[in-house]
Amino acid sequence: MELCICTFFLSNQVLGRFNRARAAQLTLPHYLCQTPLFMPVGTQGTIKGLTKNQLEEIGCQIILGNTYHLALRPTSELIDELGGLHKFMNWPRALLTDSGGFQMVSLLHLADITEKGVTFQSPVDGKPMLLTPEESIQIQNRIGADIIMALDDVVRTTITGPRIEEAMYRTLRWIDRSIAAHKRPNEQNLFGIVQGGLDPVLRDICVRGLVERNLPGYAIGGLAGGEDKDSFWRVVAQCTAALPEDKPRYVMGVGYPLDIVVCSALGADMYDCVYPTRTARFGTALVPEGVLKLKHQAMANDIRPIDPMCECMVCKNYTRAYIHCLVTKDAMGSQLLSYHNLYYMMKLSRDLHSSIVEGRFPEFVCKFLQTMFPKGDVPEWVCNAMEVAGIDISSCCHEMKV
Repeated sequence: MELCICTFFLSNQVLGRFNRARAAQLTLPHYLCQTPLFMPVGTQGTIKGLTKNQLEEIGCQIILGNTYHLALRPTSELIDELGGLHKFMNWPRALLTDSGGFQMVSLLHLADITEKGVTFQSPVDGKPMLLTPEESIQIQNRIGADIIMALDDVVRTTITGPRIEEAMYRTLRWIDRSIAAHKRPNEQNLFGIVQGGLDPVLRDICVRGLVERNLPGYAIGGLAGGEDKDSFWRVVAQCTAALPEDKPRYVMGVGYPLDIVVCSALGADMYDCVYPTRTARFGTALVPEGVLKLKHQAMANDIRPIDPMCECMVCKNYTRAYIHCLVTKDAMGSQLLSYHNLYYMMKLSRDLHSSIVEGRFPEFVCKFLQTMFPKGDVPEWVCNAMEVAGIDISSCCHEMKV
């Protein structure tokens, strides 16, 4: 260990527990958050189709911004000049920015990852560009989010061999460079990212290395990339068990409601994903039973709301038939579905928090699973994870499904 952060403007007060699950009050510079919480992804300072007033209305606490996209347009220099991203997008609550590394791996032709940083092709002129840990932090310092992420060496969990170990150790070396480059530790909270693929030994080394740095919070990275669900929950369980009790734990890229309930049972606090809004643009609504595909012809004359039990503006005012008509022809359809889907995710977050605080988390989990799997065919990986989490779901598991 070379460096550590000892001062930061963040506190994470645990308000309630059930075994590994916990509900907390996360104090950030711009907002007092309740966890577990889901963060919608606002790639360039906006959630597609929704205003900031609507996001406040549905209870959004933190918006995630993509450093890579913001650095390209409108540029971090301009955002800084105009008073930071909060002021630029007129968002009074919390913001989190990623490091920019994942976009370069997933969206662009990756040229090379070396000890110096990530070399990639410029989307403007095709020329090689280099993003270093230092530059990632400098860009995020200019953007001004409450939580910023250290650049890590991103490797998908479906890859095996020595590359996983190389990436994990490089991620640890890069965290020291990120800490050294961080110029606003009293205003922005730097999270490190646990890597190590599906290898428990490498994950353990990475967790211990990051915890030694005494960071404000920790993320579990490299998941939701195609690995099997049994491997997914076991990595989450291992990392949450080893991370500090008094610091927030963020599972990156997780947005399926079932995954969030399972990870929360295992002790995770924060999640982000494009899934709720992306699936909305394809005409799909999130409902307690799973999903509802509004493009299907069966919706054409269905006068019920998306979810009769939902209190959101969309369900109170519009029918499935109306939205079916829109999703095939009009942008308003995806906007209404995005609103509903994010309302669903915010309510799920609130329900997780309140059920833990009020001591009824096992009942909440069982009701959630019974609604989603009325035949009792709860996936085996969920049953395995809940056993480790110490939650008895036998009443909703009549048969096992892999």
